[in-house]
This record gives sequence, structure tokens and C-alpha cells, in this order.
Amino acid sequence: MTLWQPVSASVWQGRDDRAEASNALRLFQTVRQCEHFTPGASGIALIGFACDEGVRRNHGRPGAALAPDVLRSALANMASHQGHDRLWDMGSIYVEGEALEAAQQALSDAVLACQKSGMRTLVLGGGHETAWAHGRGVLDAFANERVAIVNLDAHLDLRNADRSTSGTPFRQLARYCAAQSREFQYACLGVSRAANTEALWDEAARLNVTLVEDLRFSQDALSSLEKVLAQADRIYLTIDLDVLPAEEMPAVSAPAALGISARELLPVIECICRSGKLQAADLVEFNPQYDRDGQGARLAARLAWQIAHWWA
Repeated sequence: MTLWQPVSASVWQGRDDRAEASNALRLFQTVRQCEHFTPGASGIALIGFACDEGVRRNHGRPGAALAPDVLRSALANMASHQGHDRLWDMGSIYVEGEALEAAQQALSDAVLACQKSGMRTLVLGGGHETAWAHGRGVLDAFANERVAIVNLDAHLDLRNADRSTSGTPFRQLARYCAAQSREFQYACLGVSRAANTEALWDEAARLNVTLVEDLRFSQDALSSLEKVLAQADRIYLTIDLDVLPAEEMPAVSAPAALGISARELLPVIECICRSGKLQAADLVEFNPQYDRDGQGARLAARLAWQIAHWWA
């Protein structure tokens, strides 16, 4: 596996409470760490994408390349409950210089290998350029099935550019589907009209994207999601952490002026996880350089924890 490296053992550390009881365990004690990229026949493959070249190209604040190991450290000391022993840390893909496309291909290959072996994938980005790579790997793994993309995000990320950025992933996935004469099923929930130009809104209409605006999230998100789930065989869930309010998630390239609170997001995430159709998930755009006392890392890690816990 090119552009891949295992995770240092020093990342997964925490408090040892086993003197209290045999099941007083934390994630650092139950996660399976892989020294070589060898997908298993089941479980959840945790993969890092140490990249912010897409954010840099999109004129954002770089720093997301540091996110995967920071989020692993935040996860490490959380309690290990039902489902968390299915986590396999499959290491991280990294970018050499500005060679984003090569790293994206490496992540797609890693995701495809894990999915084909019987694993599901949980990717820690990286900027939202992660989604082009992750989504392509899932689409390739299930070429004859209906794969729907659910994006919890303030941004549509349908930009038109001459090369991949953190703002282009879903336009790239739309073109990829079109090239295969395949339906492009995309839902963006929590989108901010103030953060997307009319041109992007028009592109979403052209592509028949399912949209739920931030102002209507509490009223419409679950009902819109039910329709998406009914029309899909598999779901790829991508969570751009800038969908959260800035006071909850300061550690992103573009903090949300309004945003959707974690308590509002979690019922939507739970519905997807318990649907039996979730095949892949990622959390992107976390930028440790702008975190406040680890607040953002803890919240992002809690979302990842819940996904693993609820994943049916």
C-alpha cells in the first residue's frame, strides 16, 4: 500500500481501570492496531487521511492534516462498549508535497480493499477532499448497487475547478457516476444558503440533490432522510464538522455562523447507523490548530464513538 503508514503506538494511550472490573475497558485497550495494511473479513476499518492540500487549494485555513492522530488520541480514553471492539486501526494515508491526487487514489484503493474484504470504513480526514477518494472507493466496491451519499454540511461542495479541492468532491463524484451511466444520489443536510452562491444552488438543482437548509433542519431532516434511505442499498455518510455551530466546533477551516448543534445532528446520525445500510462514514475538516482546550477534538471523537456504537 503506497503512501500508507501505521499509527504510532504512542497515539493510543489512556487510563487503565481493569483493577476495578474485567470489562472496565477503554478504546485504547480494545482497538486492534495493524502494523501492515491487511484488511480483515469483518469489522470497522479506521483509516486516517492526513491531508489538507485540498483545503489549501480552496483558499482555506490549512491544518487538517494533523487531525487523524489528534482524533485517535481523543478517542483512545473513551470507554469501550458494545461495537467498539470491531474497530481496526488500519493506519493513515498521507500526501507527499502537493500530490493530492495520488493520495486520493491511495485512499480509494485502501477503501476498496477494505470494503471488498468485508469491512466497513470509518475515515478521519483531512479536508473534504477526503470525500472524493472515500466515495469513489465505496462506489467501486458496490458497482451494481444504489449508493446514496448523505453529507451533513454547511456547504454543497459542488464547485467547478480544474483540479481537486476540498470544495469539489461531490461534483467529482457526480461526474464519476455520469461516466458510468449511474444515478448520482446525493443529499446535503444542514446546508447554509448564506454560505453557497446561487451558482452552487443551481448546480444542486441540476443534479437533483436532496437539500435541507440549516433553518429547516429540525423540521425536515429526518423526513428527508427517510426518503433517501428508502431509495438506497448502501449509504456513505460524510460529516463536515463545519456543520456545527462555531461555539461547539471552533476547530475548522470555515466556522459556521449559525450551524446545527450536535444534539440535533445525533438523531439523524443514529437513524443512518441503525438503518442497516451504512457502509462507510467519515469526519472531515477538523483543524487542531484552531481548537480551544481540546473542545473540538472531544466533540468530533464523540461523534466517531457514537457511529461505531450505533453501527448496525
